[in-house]
Amino acid sequence: MIAFVKGELAEIKENTIIVENHGLGYEIAVPQTVFHKLPALHSEVKIHTYMQVKEDGIALFGFTNKDDLNVFKLLITVNGIGPKGALGILSALSADDLRFAILSEDAKAISKAPGIGAKTAGKLILELKDKFKLEDAFEQKLLNATENIFTDRSAIDGICNEAIQALVALGYGSSEAMRAVKMVNVTYDMDSEKVLKLALKNIGLV
Repeated sequence: MIAFVKGELAEIKENTIIVENHGLGYEIAVPQTVFHKLPALHSEVKIHTYMQVKEDGIALFGFTNKDDLNVFKLLITVNGIGPKGALGILSALSADDLRFAILSEDAKAISKAPGIGAKTAGKLILELKDKFKLEDAFEQKLLNATENIFTDRSAIDGICNEAIQALVALGYGSSEAMRAVKMVNVTYDMDSEKVLKLALKNIGLV
């Protein structure tokens, strides 16, 4: 099993990333929430992974922290929810939000995830509610919040998203725009206009 992949963030696609390690490129499917946590292209990144082995091939699903990976592993124990479905859920809800939704039996919040109806959401709650404790959920949320004090990129993420939207408005594809912006070494003193100008210079390189 591949527990994690650490190496250069070589490429960003619509729903996957490629991490290069010692000349090998690992294509890893990730939830949408991961894209906001990634470093700039060609920077070092560590992705915690789950490896799915099937008759027709091997697939890797990845997350930037072990907590998300552990929740993902719990989700795929629910009958009817495969790795892609679990990835969709964690694209719509953070691991913290999902825990609280399960504990509060909020099927409506869970059913906002793509491909998850009210019936499946109810089944998920029924099968996983005993896996979580309220005090543990609060403790994990606090740990995640403490970690985010040092890794919070919300301001930079907002600037990057504005630049990506501007590129899309100019006619570039969303994946092309995302890759161009990720190549920019964005700092806290930049605004979206500055990032956009630098990203436009990268368009020919992605």
